[in-house]
Amino acid sequence: MKRLLPFVFALFSALGISQNEENSQIIQEFRATVINAQTNFPLESVHVINLNQVKGTITNQDGKFAINAAVNDTLYLTYLGFKPQKVRVTNDMFKFEDTKISLTELAYALEEVIVRPYQLTGFLEIDVKNLPINTSYQYSISGLNKSYEAGNKNPSAVTKVLGAILNPADLLRNLFGKKPKQMRKLRQMKEDDDIRDLLASKFDRETLIQLLQLEKMDIEDILNNCNYSKSFIQTANDLQILDAISSCYEEYKVLNRK
Repeated sequence: MKRLLPFVFALFSALGISQNEENSQIIQEFRATVINAQTNFPLESVHVINLNQVKGTITNQDGKFAINAAVNDTLYLTYLGFKPQKVRVTNDMFKFEDTKISLTELAYALEEVIVRPYQLTGFLEIDVKNLPINTSYQYSISGLNKSYEAGNKNPSAVTKVLGAILNPADLLRNLFGKKPKQMRKLRQMKEDDDIRDLLASKFDRETLIQLLQLEKMDIEDILNNCNYSKSFIQTANDLQILDAISSCYEEYKVLNRK
């Protein structure tokens, strides 16, 4: 009997841990209010993203929001002019409905901007010729239904695309094969209108980094090796970058099946 007691205690302990883990995965509606840390005033139109569930929402005029979440999910809050905030959801936050999340204002220092004159003459036909032209090219391969954007300083773009198809150990597999979990989030991100609206207004890649759990350098490497031009990578908004990564990933899945 004495020998059985430690086993029984261990069994109940394991069951208790398993039950706690199961409870922590229960998804329910989480409510909170977002306020300005300096003034305590509510903030309207703050973007809130559940990084685990890949769902988004925004705060109303009273700074309140509701989003589906489970215990230990991470919420990512962004608002123009304020420092982004990551919040881990706890049991207590579900128990008490007066949860407040504070965002801190950022102080922006405007840097000197040099405007280079284009020596405009006032004659449209002449001025159009003086404006800079984006000379990026689009390459496509029959049957894949995909296109690739390459800069004017990338003469090997076609070779890279063909090499990716003919080489079984291509770079796309090396890029995406090591990050299957992050890449599975792409479809969820594209299906959520709130997340898409947020990404359409972003150009800093910070939200994408949090959602995909990739470094900014990883994102640039993916797009570079999918033959997107430097000008596109630098100027596209985060939604365009998301769609570009998604297209590249869909191509990877086709190649991987082959």
